[in-house]
Amino acid sequence: QVQLVESGGGLVQAGGSLRLSCAASDDAFSAYVMGWFRQAPGKERKFVARISPSGIYTTYGDSVKGRFTISRDNAKNTMYLQMGSLKPEDTAVYYCAANRGPWRLFMQIADFGSWGQGTQVTVSS
Repeated sequence: QVQLVESGGGLVQAGGSLRLSCAASDDAFSAYVMGWFRQAPGKERKFVARISPSGIYTTYGDSVKGRFTISRDNAKNTMYLQMGSLKPEDTAVYYCAANRGPWRLFMQIADFGSWGQGTQVTVSS
């Protein structure tokens, strides 16, 4: 399994921006569909965004569309999540995840077999 390490979390005021990074240990990084998920206290883990192995295709959860941008740099084995117009309801632990396989129109959280340890994002009002 690929090892994933998130970074970039922190405390930010509402309306602010933050960029998360996810570094992967596998040099076959470009073969993975990558995703971001988040989990607020007492709530289930939810989908945020995902990106195809080449970076051409992306999908976003409804609550972050137009505010967040997912990207990847396969030369650096790293994925990013640029978050803007942050809201208090964006507060959560953010996890990156990997699926070694082709891009599919529909994917579930269970399709992602490798996970990072998470990074806390707190948005103050």
